Amino acid sequence: MPELPEVEALAVFLREHAVGSVVGRIDVAALSVLQTADPPITALQGRDITGAARYGKFLAIECSDLQMVTHLSRAGWLRWLDEPSQSPPKLGKGPLALRVHLFAPDATTPAFDLTEAGTKKRLAVWVVDDPRKVPGLARLGPDALELTADEFTALVAGSTARLKTFLTDQSVLAGIGNAYSDEILHVARLSPFATAGRLDDAAVAGLYHAMRSVLEDAVARSVGQDAARLKGEKRSGMRVHGRTGQPCPVCGDTVREVSYAERSFQYCPTCQTGGKVLADRRLSRLLK
Repeated sequence: MPELPEVEALAVFLREHAVGSVVGRIDVAALSVLQTADPPITALQGRDITGAARYGKFLAIECSDLQMVTHLSRAGWLRWLDEPSQSPPKLGKGPLALRVHLFAPDATTPAFDLTEAGTKKRLAVWVVDDPRKVPGLARLGPDALELTADEFTALVAGSTARLKTFLTDQSVLAGIGNAYSDEILHVARLSPFATAGRLDDAAVAGLYHAMRSVLEDAVARSVGQDAARLKGEKRSGMRVHGRTGQPCPVCGDTVREVSYAERSFQYCPTCQTGGKVLADRRLSRLLK
């Protein structure tokens, strides 16, 4: 799932490549992607792209007085096309959900696609005059990279959630998902099952600095990359996430996994749980 660093990089990419262009034809290949009908998606046609922004894990493309806001969900992505096909795509065929054709200032006609792999289609697009009208966006907590240390400490102190849940609950803290929460907890040397509000001052400070360092490093590595390379860049920077069975790069212990619902998380027993191997069972309530 694209998280804060990747969505930030996509916003920067669009500012560099799409701002100044005029929106042309919009091809909808999956009707399920559209979450609003008034104004219709066609209202964007003929408007200048004036900016791109990130709200947590939401990506917003600013078109004069309207915005196209998207949540890429678990398997969605944005793909840039210098020379897109001019033939309208077939409805419901393949991973393509939406294609936006552009008229660029240099007289070229690029486009960008919103795509989604897999059979469960959750990618969503809203057309709004105010991003706060998007339900999930309106419920977002403070952005993970905008919190001060004191604000973060106050959030932790009032939480009874496990750390994995605390970091990934978008209504508490916006922008962090499954992958980067694994990385943050590994750097902070904390168990995913530890209770947030029971951490001592040193652990809270360590968690805050781990969050900042992991996200800032990932943003630095991601921004400037071609959109097509961002997924590979994300994977290459991971220490424990997605590396079950491999040696921990810090201590050499075997990276372990816990599965729950449709997902899993990874951790190092030596670095994070005092050598204890956590029970690998489905924990349907671990993440919301």
